[in-house]
Amino acid sequence: MNTAYKLQGIHRHYDWGGKSFIPQLMKLTNDAGIPFAEYWMGAHPSAPAMVETAAGSMALDQLIQSNTPEILGVNTAEKFGTLPYLFKVLDVAKMLSIQVHPSKSNAIIGFEKEQLAGIPIDATNRNYKDQNHKPEVMVALSDFWLLHGFMPADQLKLRLNSIEPLKILIPVFGEADYAGLYSYFMRLSTEASDAILRPLMTLAIEEVAAGKLDKSHPHWWANKYYNGQLPTSNIDKGILSIYILNIVNVPPYQGVFQGAGLLHAYLEGQNIELMANSDNVLRGGLTPKHVDIEELIQHVHFEPTHPNLLKGDALSPFEILFPCPVPDFGLTKIALPIGESYTNQANSFEMFLVMQGAVVLNGIELLPGELAAVKAGESFKMEQIGAEAAVIFKSFVP
Repeated sequence: MNTAYKLQGIHRHYDWGGKSFIPQLMKLTNDAGIPFAEYWMGAHPSAPAMVETAAGSMALDQLIQSNTPEILGVNTAEKFGTLPYLFKVLDVAKMLSIQVHPSKSNAIIGFEKEQLAGIPIDATNRNYKDQNHKPEVMVALSDFWLLHGFMPADQLKLRLNSIEPLKILIPVFGEADYAGLYSYFMRLSTEASDAILRPLMTLAIEEVAAGKLDKSHPHWWANKYYNGQLPTSNIDKGILSIYILNIVNVPPYQGVFQGAGLLHAYLEGQNIELMANSDNVLRGGLTPKHVDIEELIQHVHFEPTHPNLLKGDALSPFEILFPCPVPDFGLTKIALPIGESYTNQANSFEMFLVMQGAVVLNGIELLPGELAAVKAGESFKMEQIGAEAAVIFKSFVP
C-alpha cells in the first residue's frame, strides 16, 4: 500500500512577521498578538518538522537518518545526504534586511576562513553559519512587494536625477558603475551619508503624508521603514538600496527566483518560499543584526537586473512548475477543480502543503494549512474533496 506521512511544521516568531495570516491558515488563535513570521517545513536541525508515524511522532531529520536512501531516494541521498531544501510560508509585515547570499564555493571559503579565525558558530558577528549556498524561489500568496537586484542603468539615472537629495550621486554612478555607486555610498562616514539621507527622508515623509505616492515609489517604503517619523539618530545607509534596486510587485501565484549575488529584500506580503538549507546571509542594512559591508561587497553581482516573474510552466492540466536553475529543490502548484483527482509518482521526498480547499492524499485528509509528504518511489493519488477547489504547493528534489 502506498503511504503518506502527515507532518507538522515549526512556527518562527520573528518581529517582522504579521499576526493574522499564518494563525488563520493554521486555525490557531493569537489573542496575544504574537508575530507569526515563518512556518518552517523541512529537516533543518534547528527546527525540524514533526512526522506522524506508526511508531509515534518523530523529527523529520531523525526519520531521514533512519533510512536515508529509502526516504529521500538514492540520488538525493548520494548527492546531499539529507533533505537539501527548506519549505516555508512567510508573512512579511515589516520589511526585511537588505541582503545577499554567497555562492556555494564562496560559502565554503568564507566558512573555513571564519573557522580558522576562531569565530564561534553562534557569534553575532559570524557571516557564514554553514558551507552551503542559499538560492531561493518565492511564489506570492497575496499582492507581494520586494526589492530585487539593481535597476537598469537608464532607469537608475532617471531616479537619481528626479530626486534632489540623490543628484549628488549622479557623477558617482556615471554611465553604469554599480559597484562604484554602492561601494562609495556604503563606505561613507555616517555624517556624510546622513547629509544625503536626512533631506531624502524629510522629502519622503512629506510626499507620502501629502498622499502623492503609492507602493511603486521608493519614498513609500523609506517612509514605512521609519513609520513616518524622521529619526533623531543616524539614518540607516540601507535606505539607499530602496532607491537603487528594482521595486517588484508580484501578483498572487506568480513567483521570483533569487540566486547567489543578487541584492534583495522582502518588503511586504505573504508568500511560499523554497530555499536551499543554509543560514548564510550577508546584510547591507535595514536591520539591527550584524552588517559586514566589506564582505557583502565581495559577493554582490554589480549589474542590472530585469525582473523575471515566474508564471509557471504546465506539467499537466493540474500542475505547473516554477523553474529553478538549481539542483537542490523544485516547486510546483497543483490546482484541483471540484471532483478531480491527480495521480503521480514521487521521484524524491515530496511535501504537499494545502493552501485552499481540501484533499485526500493516499488516504490522509488534508485541510488548508496542513502538510503531508510522500517518500521517494511511492505512487500517490490526490483527490479533491468538499465544496471548494483545492490549491496545493509541492516541494521536491529535481
